[in-house]
Amino acid sequence: MSQTAEIAEITALLNRYARAVDSKDWELYRSVFTADAHIDYSSAGAVVGNREEVVEWFAANFGVLPWSMHYITNVEILDSDGDTARVRAMFYNPMQLPGMAETSACGGYYHHELVRTPDGWRSRNLREENIWFTNRPGG
Repeated sequence: MSQTAEIAEITALLNRYARAVDSKDWELYRSVFTADAHIDYSSAGAVVGNREEVVEWFAANFGVLPWSMHYITNVEILDSDGDTARVRAMFYNPMQLPGMAETSACGGYYHHELVRTPDGWRSRNLREENIWFTNRPGG
């Protein structure tokens, strides 16, 4: 597979991730990850755990946001052997917090370890590196 095709497939996976979170479609979110994935949102003060623990946390906490809109850009394949890949991508995420008139936003990097499965690329490890926040939830 050419690197261009690989980047296109991986970018499509990351776009699906953004759509899943913003639409609060937790089944779609699950489809981005392997069943045994480890997911770490600790840099944003959020959940760390396996796929099901994270979905449960998102459903209870992120689900209360009136809206969010993830932009994922600058997708880089840091290394790949055809069946695994380390990927870094930038994100920008404006969101509306419950009861707040001002928009909140954050940005940083997603670090994924991906594996190729019979159903396409899936993330087996995601670490969010939150670099900045404006109007952070909870002050």
